[in-house]
Amino acid sequence: MVVRRRGGAAVLVVVGVLVMTGCSSGGGGGVLPTPSWAGGSSASGSGASASAGASESVAPAKGSVTVLRTVAEGLKSPWGLAALPGGAGLLVSDRDDGTISKVDEKTGKTTELGVVSGVSAAGEGGLLGIALSPDFASDHMIYAYFTSASDNRIVRLLWDEGKPAKEQLGAPDTIFKGIPKGFIHNGGRIAFGPDGMLYAGTGESGQRGLAQDKDSLGGKILRLTPEGDPAPGNPFPNSPVYTYGHRNVQGLAWDDKGRLFASEFGQDTWDELNAIKPGGDYGWPDAEGRSSDPKYVNPIAQWHTDDASPSGIAYVDGVIWMAGLKGQRLWRVPLAGTTVGAAPQAFLTGRYGRLRTVVAAGGDKLWLVTSNTDGRGRPKAGDDRILELEVR
Repeated sequence: MVVRRRGGAAVLVVVGVLVMTGCSSGGGGGVLPTPSWAGGSSASGSGASASAGASESVAPAKGSVTVLRTVAEGLKSPWGLAALPGGAGLLVSDRDDGTISKVDEKTGKTTELGVVSGVSAAGEGGLLGIALSPDFASDHMIYAYFTSASDNRIVRLLWDEGKPAKEQLGAPDTIFKGIPKGFIHNGGRIAFGPDGMLYAGTGESGQRGLAQDKDSLGGKILRLTPEGDPAPGNPFPNSPVYTYGHRNVQGLAWDDKGRLFASEFGQDTWDELNAIKPGGDYGWPDAEGRSSDPKYVNPIAQWHTDDASPSGIAYVDGVIWMAGLKGQRLWRVPLAGTTVGAAPQAFLTGRYGRLRTVVAAGGDKLWLVTSNTDGRGRPKAGDDRILELEVR
C-alpha cells in the first residue's frame, strides 16, 4: 500500500480495518463526522510505502498521560532539549538569549553553561535545536542549530564542565551553513539517527519556492555526517538533501525499526505527520495536507492548524507523541508500521499552554518543554517549564 496526499475519501485502512476517528482532551473523545486526521492511501503512486503495517503489531488505540512532576520552571524561550547519559541532567537551549543550560533532573537547579556566539535571534529564529554527539562520552561535543546574521547553520561546541558556570562552552565550530533564514520558518530540529548520521529539519524561510528547489537547503530534511558532509547513501548525488517539499519541519523521531517520522507546520489548513521516504517530495507549496497528485508523498496524519501547529515529536512503544504549539496539546498517534493504527488522542489540552519539545526519557517516560515565552504565548508565573510525563 502506498500513501498519497489530499483527495479521495477521507478514510484510512490499516490491517484490514476501517479506522474511525476521534480526538480527545483526555483519554476518551467524541467521534468527528469525518476523519480529518487520516492519511490517504492508494495502491500506486510515489508515496512512502505503508505495506509494513500489514504484518506488524498495532499500538493500543487508547492511551494515557500522567504528569509526574515539574522538573524545572521559570525558563525563558526554551527550544531544544537533550538528555545527558545516565540521568546526569538535561541540556536546554534558550532561543532568544542564545544560551545552553544544564538542568538537574532531581532538584531542577538550572546552571548556564555559556552563550553560543554568533546567534542572531529575531522572530522564529535564534538558538534552536541541540543534540549530543554520538561519541559524547569521549568527545563532549554538543551540536546546535542556530540563526546567524546571514543564515541558519549547524555548529558543534566542546563542553568543559570543569570550567566556571557561563564559561563552559568552547567556540562554535561551524560544520554546515547556508540554510536560508527568515523571520519565520527556520526549521531547527536536529537529531542523530540510528545510522549515526545527523538529520536536520529546515524551513523555507517564507520563500515558498525554495521547498521544491532541490538545490536549495530550505524546506528540506538534510542528512549529514557528524563532520557536516553529505551523508553516504543520500538520494541525490553529493547533496545533503534527504527529502524536499516541506514548509517547516520541527520534529524528527525514529521508531524501533529505524524508520524516520517528521512533523510539519501547515499554512492555514493542514499540519502534517509524515513517514519519511528518502528522496520523497512532500508537496509544499503545491500541496498542504493530502493531495491526489501521485508525485507527492502523503502525510500519514493531518490536523487543522488550530489543533496542532506541531513542533517536537518522540517515539515510545509504538506511539508517536507530538507537541502542539497553537493547539496547546500533546497528541498521541498510535502506529501500525508506517501508517496510523487508530485515531490520534489529544492530552493536556490548554493545561500548560504552548508545547514545543518532547523527548523520550526511557521506558514509558517523556520530557516535555513548554513554549509560552516565545512571543506568541501568554506567559504565566513559572513559565516556561520542563515536565516529566508517564505515557501509555
